Amino acid sequence: MLVTIEPRTPRPAWLRAPAPVGENYTRLKRLVEDLKLHTVCESAACPNIGDCWNRRTATFMILGNVCTRRCGFCAVQKGAPLTVDYDEPRRVAEAVVILGLKFAVITSVNRDDRKDGGAELFALTIRAIRDRLPECGIEVLVPDFQGVLASMDTVLEAQPDILNHNTETVPRLYRQVRLGARYERSLDMLAHARKSGIPTKSGLMLGLGETIDEVLQVMRDLRSSNVDILTLGQYLRPSMKHLPILRYLAPQEFEDLKRAGYEMGFKHVESGALVRSSYHADAAVV
Repeated sequence: MLVTIEPRTPRPAWLRAPAPVGENYTRLKRLVEDLKLHTVCESAACPNIGDCWNRRTATFMILGNVCTRRCGFCAVQKGAPLTVDYDEPRRVAEAVVILGLKFAVITSVNRDDRKDGGAELFALTIRAIRDRLPECGIEVLVPDFQGVLASMDTVLEAQPDILNHNTETVPRLYRQVRLGARYERSLDMLAHARKSGIPTKSGLMLGLGETIDEVLQVMRDLRSSNVDILTLGQYLRPSMKHLPILRYLAPQEFEDLKRAGYEMGFKHVESGALVRSSYHADAAVV
């Protein structure tokens, strides 16, 4: 039986990300504050914030920074959602233009309080960026929209370059990890999205108690849903209130999973301890 790792246990060397510094990082941080925007990089305490921002890639979080779901792994604030800000797409596009971003990722909190799950704001943000900086690549990391295909279609009609929806973990752990989500529903939404011709992407966090065989089965399920791009990363506990880490995967295990992913037919696989769903997103265009 796996034993919970105490928070005082030092992280392995391969989990130590460099401190965020650099000119592009500083400019983006200041601009995000000035335009009153949110980034999942900051809200979810991503360890790669310095790397990505200095590569001129950023993940903007629209529809506020308060989530209507209470997933056990996530650092984003939970509670009553904020009022929808219809000027937000314009401000996101302005930030993209000022910074000259070559690739932007748009994600959101879950908005189960809204009939369309927030799909309209995704579409407006994509179009606002296209109008201002057509050459900027756009990935959207969307929620499951509670299985409403019409909401997914609203996003797809705005023509993002990549449609990302994370499965996050294996089916056995869904009740404790992804409260309010369903594994089969996520697969169905991804399969539906791929019919549009837009490349699809999904990712998992590892170290929550899953077995490697379970991970491989999820990877096969994703390929059966015609998912093109896969991300695999180590789960890192945001605080003592969140789910514990049950295991740190070794670098070789991530390499083995990466090789297995390519053998299954994924067109691009990012697999490593510090990999997150938007990690090196600009390199994953297929």
